[in-house]
Amino acid sequence: MPNDYMETLTCPFGELATNLCDSELRETAYEILVGACLSSSGKTSNNKVSDSERNSEKAGAAAATPQTSLTSRAASKVKKALGLRSRRKKASATKPVPGPGSGPDRVSKVSSIEETFRVQMGVSEQTDSIVRRALSKVAADQKIESIVLPLEMLQQLKPADFTSLEEYQASQKRNLKLLEAGLLLHPLLPLDNNNTDAQRLREIVNGAPDTIRNNESMQALRSIVTSLACTTREDGSVSGTCHWADGFPLNLKIYQMLLEACFDVNNDASVIEELDDVLELIKKSWPVLGMNQMLHNLCFLWILFNRYAMTDQSEVDLLNASEDILTKVENDARALKEDANCAKMLSSISSSILGWAEKRLVDYHSHFHSDNTELMQSMVSMAVPSAKIMAEDRVEVDGVDVGYKKVDEYIKSSMRAAFAQASSQYFSMIVLAVPRYE
Repeated sequence: MPNDYMETLTCPFGELATNLCDSELRETAYEILVGACLSSSGKTSNNKVSDSERNSEKAGAAAATPQTSLTSRAASKVKKALGLRSRRKKASATKPVPGPGSGPDRVSKVSSIEETFRVQMGVSEQTDSIVRRALSKVAADQKIESIVLPLEMLQQLKPADFTSLEEYQASQKRNLKLLEAGLLLHPLLPLDNNNTDAQRLREIVNGAPDTIRNNESMQALRSIVTSLACTTREDGSVSGTCHWADGFPLNLKIYQMLLEACFDVNNDASVIEELDDVLELIKKSWPVLGMNQMLHNLCFLWILFNRYAMTDQSEVDLLNASEDILTKVENDARALKEDANCAKMLSSISSSILGWAEKRLVDYHSHFHSDNTELMQSMVSMAVPSAKIMAEDRVEVDGVDVGYKKVDEYIKSSMRAAFAQASSQYFSMIVLAVPRYE
């Protein structure tokens, strides 16, 4: 397919009101996953192999890469359902597949999936060790949704955990910016302008890290953050969910970092072999980020579609997978529109997909030929549902079915463009054929 419309698509997740960069969001996303895994296991060692075990596994598969899956010999349910393919490694580099039972094999499989995820996220073993050591002290006995993770990292991490004082200070600043973003700039529940805890947190963030010097100041920060993050029920009890990362668009930005880990670090357009297992791992973040299946489908739709649009557009699997998920999103459209933030994101994604597809469909004679006509069906299948979503639940506009109207527009527009081109060529031939007299 021609690549004359390679363009930068605007991210539909919105912009943060703070300068948290992708690397900081990625590190936070990884910490959430580690905390969720430790919390769900209830043990600090269940989801992580020892150094000796890890070295043994590496020695046994020296030629293997982190993308070599423990389940690479089995068909991926997600990839099969979406029609996705992944880059398979050579058989000699593939590790044996553990049995489906419980015990050491299961622990090893979970550990290997987490190790794959670590590499996909670009997290070093040293950073992973620091994060696990810090979170093992708090996550093993609590549900991850009841933990304000940046607050715990601020308290648990010490200068000795880092190779330099600069790294430690950068970590402190990142966690304070996260508290600011989640509790002050993008809270799930609107803040009262006269909230004294919010004012005090702003003062701490602006004065960091000097304002957190001792246990007393740390306890004061904990009291402020807990007050802002935890809602109070009607009976006066405190909710078990801490709302520090589930406000829009902070939660979407963090979730985007997690979903990006589904793609091969060596090939932007190819999903990893462990897609099923990694997606199951990512679901552990839902209680923290306030995600659900509908929001996941919406986010994953954008990730897949954007990958197809921004690469060489040769991976038709990504377009087909986007088409499949768009069908689910269309079915959920009415429910998504009940929430203002979801409705805004739905509209933005639908608009981007529709605009991108229509640049090809309004002149399909120029973009689709005998060798790629099958792509035209996928383009129409992306454009029509997007148009219906944009029509705000109206199946008909001016008495005409939205899908029929769009297809009719594409046909007429393309015919006009083809006629104009043919006329221009014919006119040029006539001009060239007319004899010229000196």
